[in-house]
Formats: sequence, structure tokens, C-alpha cells
Amino acid sequence: MLAVIKTGGKQYKVRKGDFFSVEKLPYEVGQSVEINDVLMTESDGKVVLGNPLISGAKVVASVVAQKRRGTVLIFKKSHRKNYRRKNGHRQPVTVLKVEEIKH
Repeated sequence: MLAVIKTGGKQYKVRKGDFFSVEKLPYEVGQSVEINDVLMTESDGKVVLGNPLISGAKVVASVVAQKRRGTVLIFKKSHRKNYRRKNGHRQPVTVLKVEEIKH
């Protein structure tokens, strides 16, 4: 069984047991999260599409970790002006594990 969910402005294709990273959610490690924005489910070749969401469907996941992604470098430079600036950014993310897909 698989589902397509929406969280943090992005869409994710998930299956039971999958680990995936989403934009930071305000939950502690070990807590359960219910994601109700389910766009599509597929089970035994039967596909159910939402318009835009499937009512009553949800994905139950548990929080595995709260961490930060790798560094994205920002480099600014002006040609012939001796202007150089180097900066980095690490986006906080929540790592989830899919426990159950209900529809």
C-alpha cells in the first residue's frame, strides 16, 4: 500500500515502514503524528484519487529524529570590487517513520 501526502508545502510518496524527512514539525521524538492531507492511495492495484484530498484518509507516522539538513552555501561576489561574502544555511527537518496508512 502506498499514499501520496502533502506536508510543509511539498508532496511525498510513502509506504508503510518508510523513513522520510519533512519541514520541521513541533513534535518530540517518539510522538505520533497524523497527516490528514492525503492526495492519493493505492492498494492491490486499486487507486483512489482525491479531489483534492481523500476524506477520512490519514497517514500515521512516528517522529524518529529532529535534525538539520546539510549545509547550503551562499556565495556573493562583485567582479573587480573586492567584495566577497560566504554564508551557509542548515534547514531544520523532522524525520518520520510511517506506521500505518488508513483510508
